[in-house]
Amino acid sequence: MGVTSGLVLYAVLWFLTFLTVLPIRVKTQGDLGDVVPGTHAGAPEHHYLKQKAWITTGLAAVLWAVIATIIFSGAITLNDFDWFDSIPDPQSE
Repeated sequence: MGVTSGLVLYAVLWFLTFLTVLPIRVKTQGDLGDVVPGTHAGAPEHHYLKQKAWITTGLAAVLWAVIATIIFSGAITLNDFDWFDSIPDPQSE
């Protein structure tokens, strides 16, 4: 895995983690009973976005480290997912 691949993997993990963490601890206008006219009751009143971004950064870093370790160790390779034998085995050449 090169530098670019590592950065892309981290970015994908960061956004997936962010979208997972985003709905946690959201206080909506409907929950607080103070709905602004013209907005939906489910609109967030307190979203804690900065804290969620930091939590996401830490979780994504841990996930990236685990996945990068698996990739670098060779425990799982691309050939493990080749169910139709369409990728030539580099060991046999």
